[in-house]
Amino acid sequence: MHTVDIIVGMLGSTIRLSIPLIFTALAGLFSERSGIFDIGLEGKMLASAFASAVVAYYTGSPWLGLLGGIGVSIIFSLVHGYASITARGNQIVSGVALNFVAAGLTVVLGNAWFRQGGRTPQLANSARFTEIEFPGADAAREMGFFGKFYAEVISGQNILVYLAFITVPIVWWVVYKTRFGLRLRAVGENPGAVDTAGISVIWLRYRAIIIAGFLCGFSGTYLAIAQSASFINNMSAGKGYIALAALIFAKWKPIPVMFACLLFGFLDAFSNFMQGKSMPLVGEVPVQFFQALPYILTCVLLAGFIGTARPPKAGGIPYTKER
Repeated sequence: MHTVDIIVGMLGSTIRLSIPLIFTALAGLFSERSGIFDIGLEGKMLASAFASAVVAYYTGSPWLGLLGGIGVSIIFSLVHGYASITARGNQIVSGVALNFVAAGLTVVLGNAWFRQGGRTPQLANSARFTEIEFPGADAAREMGFFGKFYAEVISGQNILVYLAFITVPIVWWVVYKTRFGLRLRAVGENPGAVDTAGISVIWLRYRAIIIAGFLCGFSGTYLAIAQSASFINNMSAGKGYIALAALIFAKWKPIPVMFACLLFGFLDAFSNFMQGKSMPLVGEVPVQFFQALPYILTCVLLAGFIGTARPPKAGGIPYTKER
């Protein structure tokens, strides 16, 4: 395989593998900027993947599948919101519980409805988000690196890939240039001051977690009916936790979040590329080592070895209105 083909292939794979991380990390950004820690990103991603595959299978429409995934993810977010905001429960416990519920419920329902070991049936292409070919892509493949880059990285992606990268500047604008974004950042730092200004802390936090559920719906849908053609048991495979690590590494800022997710996507793509290959002076390295790279980096980031990330000051602390 030529070097150009390897580089272009790695870039394309990096982008495709980073998309669920981008959507999920941006979801966590809204939730955690409001002061609500969201360990349940993994569960929302998994539940939305299952729901989108089921709806797409029965309706034959990927767009209705997306709506189903978003709806279920928002329901999970509201459950987490009720436990964390209204009931003032422990946010970490609530998020972990949702992860367990999603992992178990998707398998139970999948077995009950389809009898395929927790899987959903294979989807036809008409029920999936398939690749979009841009004009001139076929001819561009013969034009060297930049032609292949256009044909196989810029072109040839499904619509959710493009939506993910469009979402990043939109989130930046919402967080830093709107009244809602100002209040969102303020409520994560000092909810008492926000309450004193006559703004409902509870309603603001609920809106943040609803947005988080909305974005997680996209990530789960991408896994099930864009990147794949069905739901597979535990197909999120820890991506919610990796997205959370990327969010912390990026210090809760939208643009750095995108680059952090691309880094994790590259490590995932690199692990796929290195399967069965040998390294100089080492020989063939067990594939499990490369598969573990994203998770190793997650542990390194969460342990604080790469800089210090300070979460919002009111993060994880239930707010009680002063009388």
